[in-house]
Amino acid sequence: MAESDKNEIFLSPAPHIVNPVTTQKLMMYMLLALVPQVAFSVYIYSMMAFSRICLSVLTTVATEAIYRRVFYRDSRVSDLSAVVTGTLLGLVIPPTLPIIYIILGGVFAIIVGKEFFGGLGANPFNPALLGRAFMFVSFLKPMTSWISTKNWRWDIVGSATTQNNMLAACSSATPLGFLKPGGEHGLLTATQLAEKLGYSSANDLYLHMFIGDRSGCVGESSILLILLSAVFLIVMKVIDWRTPVSMIVTTVVISFLAGVDPLLSLMSGGLVFGAVFMATDYATTPVTPLGRIGFGMGCGIITALIRLFAGIPEGVMYSILIMNAFVPFLDRLIPKKYGFVKKPRDSKKGESK
Repeated sequence: MAESDKNEIFLSPAPHIVNPVTTQKLMMYMLLALVPQVAFSVYIYSMMAFSRICLSVLTTVATEAIYRRVFYRDSRVSDLSAVVTGTLLGLVIPPTLPIIYIILGGVFAIIVGKEFFGGLGANPFNPALLGRAFMFVSFLKPMTSWISTKNWRWDIVGSATTQNNMLAACSSATPLGFLKPGGEHGLLTATQLAEKLGYSSANDLYLHMFIGDRSGCVGESSILLILLSAVFLIVMKVIDWRTPVSMIVTTVVISFLAGVDPLLSLMSGGLVFGAVFMATDYATTPVTPLGRIGFGMGCGIITALIRLFAGIPEGVMYSILIMNAFVPFLDRLIPKKYGFVKKPRDSKKGESK
């Protein structure tokens, strides 16, 4: 049969939109935006952090390739989505997390968080956050063990490392742990927190937290670099500003009303990192502008409530995963009509009246 005589029928759901932007290109932009966070993690935590990020990427890529080879007879991972998932997962873990936990988290993120639902675009939950949630509930103590960046960078990286020094550095609390009303330490002001953490003043504390010299997960520390990455992603039209802005503003406002310093609420924990890199995932967020604002506000409300009242200090991870479940509802509640054009107002008819 000649090529022109073939009756080929292609079925696909609407809308039928042709766009030159490919998934691989979007993932490449995301990886470029994550480069500053990876580089800063190496500066703060030396090669220990970089090795864990690389292991996370290797695990997610290998898991996806093996899974697709077994079930789809196709081991291609050229869309780079597994690389992005592995990088994000490696950036939201403590720098001292044991290797075996990273491997288990990467496997869970790809198989349970992505491939079980049909692969890229069909997953209802963010795979990297789902992998982190699995590690958090399974290995709570190592997932909440932090390093004092000051002691680690100067005392350990700059001199001979001993096992005792490394273990001593793991006892540092994150600033977010001191900002919970009724918690172990009680709600502290910026001045009190600066004194407790060894800074000269509240302004000195703000500066160090903005630059990234604080305890926390590998890639969430530097607010400055995350904001620069956010500007790059927004300019390149990779993410929509509505979700991260609404999430951050809602969290800060509710925390402020509860008596928490707004700057400390903004720069503590993984709020900015999660809002920029996790809450903006294409497959797990609404498609409409209003839906994205509602999604961000929901994430912000849940984050603030968990920070203020829950037994865990941080709520970004759970807030995004919970709101991921509401995305189909938000898409139906605020639908976007493709191909619909509003009729122009008849100016002459209005003048005649």
